[in-house]
Amino acid sequence: MPITIALPEKFNSSPSWDAATPIVVILSQQLKDISEWVNFIDSVKTFEMSRHTEISNTFNTFYPAPITCLIFLIFGWIQPNGMMAQDTYAEKRQRMVSEQIEKRGVKDRAVLEAMRQVPRHLFIPKSRWPMAYADQAVYIGHGQTISQPYIVAFMTEALQLTPSSRVLEIGTGSGYQAAVLAELVDTVHTIEIVEELAKRAEETLRSEGYANVFVKHGDGNYGWKEHAPYDAIIATAAAEEIPKALMEQLNDPGRMIIPVGDAGSIQYLVMLKKEKGKISREKLLPVRFVPFVK
Repeated sequence: MPITIALPEKFNSSPSWDAATPIVVILSQQLKDISEWVNFIDSVKTFEMSRHTEISNTFNTFYPAPITCLIFLIFGWIQPNGMMAQDTYAEKRQRMVSEQIEKRGVKDRAVLEAMRQVPRHLFIPKSRWPMAYADQAVYIGHGQTISQPYIVAFMTEALQLTPSSRVLEIGTGSGYQAAVLAELVDTVHTIEIVEELAKRAEETLRSEGYANVFVKHGDGNYGWKEHAPYDAIIATAAAEEIPKALMEQLNDPGRMIIPVGDAGSIQYLVMLKKEKGKISREKLLPVRFVPFVK
């Protein structure tokens, strides 16, 4: 619904400044009555963030675009790179969780909150940001993808993690799954065989403050023995057979979730549980993952 902004009377006339007029002079002329202007700005800021575009258009009716941008910068509505100061993707994450994840049965509150918090778009190439919160996997390069949001949440919930859990992830990819895990557990060790992806993921994770995630470039088939055992192991690539090394590095008790099957056939998410020296297996649901890279 369009919005109407009642400008203070002194601002209702369209200005006619000379192109060479210094911007400081322009601002000083327009902001003579600071208290009245600030009151006006405060009233505008009460509108929902989703209406910033309409507010901007209204401003542009009365002021040239450069002045509008400067005003928005001054009051913290946008950052110098042109993005809104508030996380414009937060609303998309909320919808992603409510429409794609909760409706399909994921109930763990900690997992749902982690999915709301992690900025998924920052873990994929910028050209694909518009697809970040869609109900699908997204290509990240090198033949790899970032998993569909629901699958990330489903697999995370299935591990029944606690704040003290130590987790091994096979297939770092973008680093997004590791970030979701890091919101929930003590430590995440993650392995990626594609060196460029490993470096990129590590950079993103560090920039987002995930100090409890440790990235290694290597072959996930062999796990990460130096830090074993792990309370939970999660694989984000499909294995034809479950690697023996991973079963050995799983704690007792412990859980492992891994897609199993050939690339050209039906794959299933399989849950392995180790308890008192015995390992049980359970098929959970059919999936389609990229295969383990050797």
